[in-house]
Amino acid sequence: MEGFIEEEKKVGTLKNIILWIFSNIKFLLIPGSRIEELSQRESDYERTVSKRKFIRRLKSPLTIIGIFIVISIITLAIFGHWISPYTIEEADGMLENSWAGPSPDHPLGQTNFGRDILARIIFGARNSLTIALPAITLSVVVGVIIGVIAAYYGGWIDTILMRLCDIFLAFPALVFAIILVGILGRRMDIIILAYGILGIPFYSRLIRGSVLQARALPYVEAARVSGAGSWRIMFRHILPNSIQPIIISFTFDIGGVILSFAGLAFLGYSDPHLIEWGRDIDIGRGHLVNAPWAALWPGLMILVTVLGFMLVGDGLRDALDPRLRNL
Repeated sequence: MEGFIEEEKKVGTLKNIILWIFSNIKFLLIPGSRIEELSQRESDYERTVSKRKFIRRLKSPLTIIGIFIVISIITLAIFGHWISPYTIEEADGMLENSWAGPSPDHPLGQTNFGRDILARIIFGARNSLTIALPAITLSVVVGVIIGVIAAYYGGWIDTILMRLCDIFLAFPALVFAIILVGILGRRMDIIILAYGILGIPFYSRLIRGSVLQARALPYVEAARVSGAGSWRIMFRHILPNSIQPIIISFTFDIGGVILSFAGLAFLGYSDPHLIEWGRDIDIGRGHLVNAPWAALWPGLMILVTVLGFMLVGDGLRDALDPRLRNL
């Protein structure tokens, strides 16, 4: 009985082999033929290997430190009300013991009107990210659209758009922000608008250079021959293959905007209703002798935050384009 079963298995295996050969005779005899199932498996494998390589490139010690710092700052921004030892009203209220040193109730000391420095540092993280992220997003969205259109069409469209960008780039960024905030008011939405406008020319020029290289590649001509419209070619075919520099610069510029906003607040042009690190440095700079902690801790938070985003941006640059690793 067992011998009969084994014989049946051999016959069934041989039958399956013969059927497979006949069904894939084209694949076996004609060079370049593909089997859909094998092609799909190959594509899935290559995609998995690519993702693994990308993740592996992010495992450098400095990048991990940067990711840890960024996650910590985001945690402070999101869960500040649960982490802070005082409420936001108390952190911006009028209490006792102005400029008092560290104590069990105030581990990092107190600033003017007895406000707790630790609480102000925690709530300041939210305001810094609230201004930096929308401003950079506005710059990226508008700048990418302008840059892609200018590079794709070229000619007088490119000339006009790039000359407008040159005009904006000619103004010192901080001076332009001070003028705009001084005219329209020291509100958060105005500050976001100011920094959003300042970043548009940079991202326009950055994406323009990548699109100028990509538009001459064969896949663009193939899409045009297949009947794809200009907008589909620009934003469906060219943009995804030119977006890497934008992703890297986006991460770098978050730290830059936070630092620039701190400078604006240090000069007294921030929203007075915001708890902000730069403003706390401006308040504490007059008491560097008797209360150095009032300016030290907000300045240290700016340094750590900017460093974290810079390290993440550097890691993304190495992961997305390993050719730049040694530059």
